[in-house]
Amino acid sequence: MGARKRIKSEKIKEAKKKIAFAKLNNCPTSPRKMRLVADLIRGMDADKALSQLKHNPKEASSRLEKLLLSALSNWEAKNEGSSIDQANLYVSEVRVDSGRMLKRIQPAPQGRAHRIRKRSNHVTIVVDSRLKNN
Repeated sequence: MGARKRIKSEKIKEAKKKIAFAKLNNCPTSPRKMRLVADLIRGMDADKALSQLKHNPKEASSRLEKLLLSALSNWEAKNEGSSIDQANLYVSEVRVDSGRMLKRIQPAPQGRAHRIRKRSNHVTIVVDSRLKNN
């Protein structure tokens, strides 16, 4: 491996040390409803995002709050010497993807049947530090 490639890989490792993520798979909420709450906290500071989620009446906000707390604890486990307050953490990325869909049939009048699609989603939260020389 060349010197240039080694330096590049070391920079990538340093950049990865500053970020942490948490995933929630097969959350039984439709992706559209979850995206409404996810769009609120994207790009926010971590403490502001937590307070925003805590006071939001939507059901998806409680799930995202737990997920954000998990991402913060993952960051803390990765960076043992640093404190969360000094790192100036923010929510750099929130992805809400469609999960598996449960298909059910509901009886309808005159012998018909309607298909019900119970949607679920996968959420990924990435937390990053605003400080560059961490």
